[in-house]
Amino acid sequence: MRPERLLAAGAAVVLAATVLLAALVPGIVAAPEEDEIRPSRFDVTETTIAPGEVGGSTATLSVTTRLEHVGGDAENVTVLVRATDAETGLVTTTVRKDLGTVSGRREVAVTANLSVPREGGYRIDTIVYEDGRRVRTGRTTVRGVGTLRPAYTESALDFERFDGAPEGFPAVEYSVRSVEGNRTTLNVSAYLTNTGDEPAGDVRLVVTARQVDSNIVADRASTTVGTVRPGRTVTPGVTLEVPSQYNYYLDAVLWRDDVIISTARAPASLDPTETVPVNTTTRETGLRVGDFAEEEERRTPRPEATGAPTTASAGPGFGLLVGVLALLGTGLLARRWSA
Repeated sequence: MRPERLLAAGAAVVLAATVLLAALVPGIVAAPEEDEIRPSRFDVTETTIAPGEVGGSTATLSVTTRLEHVGGDAENVTVLVRATDAETGLVTTTVRKDLGTVSGRREVAVTANLSVPREGGYRIDTIVYEDGRRVRTGRTTVRGVGTLRPAYTESALDFERFDGAPEGFPAVEYSVRSVEGNRTTLNVSAYLTNTGDEPAGDVRLVVTARQVDSNIVADRASTTVGTVRPGRTVTPGVTLEVPSQYNYYLDAVLWRDDVIISTARAPASLDPTETVPVNTTTRETGLRVGDFAEEEERRTPRPEATGAPTTASAGPGFGLLVGVLALLGTGLLARRWSA
């Protein structure tokens, strides 16, 4: 028999024996799993940020990072999430999460709650460590943290913003009820809309008339706003009495449980010769502060009007002594000039 045929026959016998053993003993020739021979690897696939609890000076950012793992077992896995101030570059908060051992091809979600000052923006870094070695890093940013409203100020009832209306359309308006002497009575109302899906209300509306040039409070009044149905607008009003011939800002403030939840401002021009300025000016206005005295004080006669002694008098006899000294001084001067 030729050697070639002999080798072919031998190979056929070996192959047949291998097939027979594989059938009798499963797994004897099975290839090793791919994940057992590949090294462990992490990839940051997604990072999302949601607002958590918001307070007056701090806000909680709920950062969720999704990690994809492939390869063999990853032992002693740690995820560090860090918030850095975007303006100053200073580290604000660091949170560490221990994942232990991660095995198999899988996706792992890691959530860290970062408490940061409620202002500006932040750079969020996610760093993955495996057995003390940095193996992967992810980064994202968040801005406008200062716009997050604290829970105690949230209310579906707010001043109407009149989207689509001409710019400067006020949520607060007024009409002149009466004018008597130097006093003008104003009816002031505000547009309040419930933008939520549930009834809202139980708030207090406080309206202040503030003189433009001096910032003097001329009058203040308040009223209680009851329940407002979803999507409805109400116009609660108050009455203010102010000195005439001045310009004012009408400042409206919504209060709930001694907390300010919203504000609005509108001008009130009672002086036809001037307009309410947008910015501070230095012009002469002829302001008479006495016009803004409280009602009780306006009714109290001044000492000068009644002839009563004023605080300028230092005590009995002091005015007479000054008069005598003045006469002596005048006489001496006259004698000196005559000499």
